[in-house]
Amino acid sequence: MDSRPNTTLRGSAVGLFLFDICEEIRLEELGSILGARRLGEGLKHAAAEQLFFERPPVVEEVQFLGEAQARVRVKYYDYGVLSVLFEFPFAGEWGDLITLSSRWISGTDLPSRAEEIAKEKIARARPALVKPYGSWLSEDYFIFFMREIAGNPNAPQLLSSCGQQISQVVRGENAILSDDERREVLQSAMSYYPNDLAVLGWNAAFVYDSAAGSETTMQLLEYANSQLLEFRHYDELMTRELARVYDTVGQRSSMINRWRLPREASRLQTVLLDVTELTERADNAIKFLSDMFSARLYRLAASKVGVPDYKSLTQEKLRTAEDLYRFLIDEFHQSRTFWLEAMVVLILLIELAYVFHGKM
Repeated sequence: MDSRPNTTLRGSAVGLFLFDICEEIRLEELGSILGARRLGEGLKHAAAEQLFFERPPVVEEVQFLGEAQARVRVKYYDYGVLSVLFEFPFAGEWGDLITLSSRWISGTDLPSRAEEIAKEKIARARPALVKPYGSWLSEDYFIFFMREIAGNPNAPQLLSSCGQQISQVVRGENAILSDDERREVLQSAMSYYPNDLAVLGWNAAFVYDSAAGSETTMQLLEYANSQLLEFRHYDELMTRELARVYDTVGQRSSMINRWRLPREASRLQTVLLDVTELTERADNAIKFLSDMFSARLYRLAASKVGVPDYKSLTQEKLRTAEDLYRFLIDEFHQSRTFWLEAMVVLILLIELAYVFHGKM
């Protein structure tokens, strides 16, 4: 596409695919296995403010057969998420971008190709994986970066003149959207400088910015989606554990079942501690140092993709699990107290029997 000299839009189209592959990735060991670099420096915004990864992920560039101009990058996060990024150069008109967005969002072969790359990489990286999962949860997100737009409009001009096209790109719709839907999409617009713009949706984003600013935005969107993936995993894990405990509690009460309660409580407590530790690790993986715009952009991205919703669900189930843990322990203590008291009574009865027998 880059061969077209007079086009309205120039930039790139990015497909981002994330997989939850294991509980933890030992990044130091992984870097040695792959010979790959780590994202060790802060991601600088154009305003020279910074954000830092607590444990910088390992980054690896990959060859994409058949697409000489495509950039393919694999990234490994310490909390068990692997991401595969495809970036293709784009040059064309608004109609071309809308068509591309609609085609990618409605269905493309990129997810299957990303999974193939992920499986190939994991086969080599397996020694660095802690508790690999048999099946993977996945997320995808599409970002359309425009670095040049004809006329060099500022953000207000771009929203005013091309708001309809931007909203169609973010929604992946070929059809014209209603005024209400267009306003809903454009409510998520953010700018730092007059000549940059980010409009975020739940599965796609339109970004008009420099290369440096675009890179920061992409890192934040990727991090938000990796968090979504982790909280989805924790939500499913807690759902399974709670269902198992409910089954145990719902079984017919018996002495044997009651004496199994400490084991169930111990297992539940272990899960609680593991999930709490892992959520804190995923939650605190990135630090914002005086970069309030990046912090606000991240909060918007997280809200759009659904991180707060799944985080709330996970926290609610953690509270439920804590209540169940206390209930199991209380039930066991009550059962133990009953049987201890019964044994004391039995011993007294036996002693009384011996006393009366002796008198007779």
